[in-house]
Amino acid sequence: MDSSVAARTSTPPPASGPTARLRRLYYLRFAFAAAWAGLLLASAHTLNPLSATLLVVYPLFDVGCAVADARSARAERGPVRGLRVNIALSSLACAGLVAAAASGIPAVLRVWGAWAVTAGLVQLAVGVQRRGMPGQWPMIASGAISVLAGASFAAQAGRADATLGSLAGYAFLGGVFFLLSALRLGRAGNTRPAQGDTP
Repeated sequence: MDSSVAARTSTPPPASGPTARLRRLYYLRFAFAAAWAGLLLASAHTLNPLSATLLVVYPLFDVGCAVADARSARAERGPVRGLRVNIALSSLACAGLVAAAASGIPAVLRVWGAWAVTAGLVQLAVGVQRRGMPGQWPMIASGAISVLAGASFAAQAGRADATLGSLAGYAFLGGVFFLLSALRLGRAGNTRPAQGDTP
């Protein structure tokens, strides 16, 4: 076996294609969620210009990520349809949170709760459709947890001591699930047999 054949058989090809793009997107989503949660916690007890801006930026970022995901997954008809639904839901959440921020924390929690429930159902459906791809079980779990969290936000809205702190925790936990998926996708890419292997 010459050296060029040996190099091909001993070194896996560089990660590329939809899986690699999805992994990079998941890492980005984790970093954003962690930073966003930290900033929101700094002003979780009041609605001020910073917290109001953060509330709108989060679903806006989700729109951007869903657009990027849909563009790189054009061949996946089911997931692309779900991602388009998610784009619409997150866009509506942006508008709803702009209005809710002027009414107070309870209104914000109700809007965020409704978004978390509906977006969680979509994330769950997309994860199930992609279950043959590595790293999707954390996404399925995240979608299910989002539905439950959304219901809890609506319940918290009726409490006199309601704060935005639970939203920060929700965002950070969601980011952790994205991180787990990204790591799983990376491991799957590293263990993939190299093309051109010979017995």
